[in-house]
Amino acid sequence: MFGPIEIPFGAKMLFNTLKLKRGVNLEQVELALGEMCNVVKETYGGDKGGFIAGQVFKFTGFLSEEGSLNNVAPADDHIVIVTYWRSFDEHERSHADSVFRDKFSALAKMCTETRELGYDLLWQGAPEDGG
Repeated sequence: MFGPIEIPFGAKMLFNTLKLKRGVNLEQVELALGEMCNVVKETYGGDKGGFIAGQVFKFTGFLSEEGSLNNVAPADDHIVIVTYWRSFDEHERSHADSVFRDKFSALAKMCTETRELGYDLLWQGAPEDGG
């Protein structure tokens, strides 16, 4: 569950930002988030539907002044779900499924906004071993 992931070149990455309602914290969304992620992993993983891997991040407040071109206002409390798929069409089919929609709906009730953007992988790399 917490092991490293490998992303094949050519994968599609979906970046979903979920802005939490005021007063809602990560502990309150963990169950809904876990159930939704489990449905995706078990139902659409690999040859069953194109899901490759996923990650969930919680915004913790730090902002890179070195990596930001403009003055950026502090962000509201949010989480990010990053998923990797063989194709965008497979992603969309999984999200049209009623089981997924029910799980996502439970999570969305704790949010003021959700936004999912899709990206093509253009480059990936890791440091080479020094030995």
